Amino acid sequence: MNFPTYPDLRGRTVIVTGGASGIGEAFVRAFVANDAKVAFLDLQREAGEALAKATGATFLACDLTDLSALREAVETAGRQLGPTSVLINNAANDQRQKFEQVTAEEFDWMMAVNFRHVYFAAQAVLPQMRTFGRGSIVNMSSVAWMAGGPSMQAYSAAKAAIVGFTNSLARDVGRDHIRVNAIAPGMVITERQRRLWYPDEARIKEMRTRQSLPDPIEPEDIAQTGLFLASDASRAITKQCIMVNAGSR
Repeated sequence: MNFPTYPDLRGRTVIVTGGASGIGEAFVRAFVANDAKVAFLDLQREAGEALAKATGATFLACDLTDLSALREAVETAGRQLGPTSVLINNAANDQRQKFEQVTAEEFDWMMAVNFRHVYFAAQAVLPQMRTFGRGSIVNMSSVAWMAGGPSMQAYSAAKAAIVGFTNSLARDVGRDHIRVNAIAPGMVITERQRRLWYPDEARIKEMRTRQSLPDPIEPEDIAQTGLFLASDASRAITKQCIMVNAGSR
């Protein structure tokens, strides 16, 4: 898939969390294709190093649940590439859990891996965006919390929280020409999704019958929406959650 190009993204510093694989990898490739200076944070060292070699993006190995490491990585990206103007808060883990068996420790981990780093990555990057004079933060939500995905109570709660966070933060930072939006993808079958949750192709086809559009939603479809929200082409758009779900019901 060829990515659309936005000339204003050329040379801008972009941080992508969870960028080594899946939708995150598509974000990295999309911004590199727009000649942005891209740093991506991930725990997957082998995949991250391979993607960095293939694209020229900067890979920063980072455990996003370690807030000190997260802040250091954001500072390193800004120091090496220049003040960050785009943050894509992509990293997440859609672990299924049996509700009655979830422990407090497991719940806290789900919040840390799905929401807490979103909050604090945005906090860490704001000084750089103010230095740059403008910015765009794109937070990844999900249709799971809207549809009520089974065995996804903690994940759904975190993804709903991201929308509330997005709306509130957009109010506070708009005066600094910083926009904050969210993307809620529909059913995107990445390699991980297929391996863990959807090994049955018939099940995937059945779920796609709920879409208005018959085609699969690809990671690149999400990345294209992210490009638009990062670009000045969307300069009047903030405090929104855009569903990329092929019109699913």
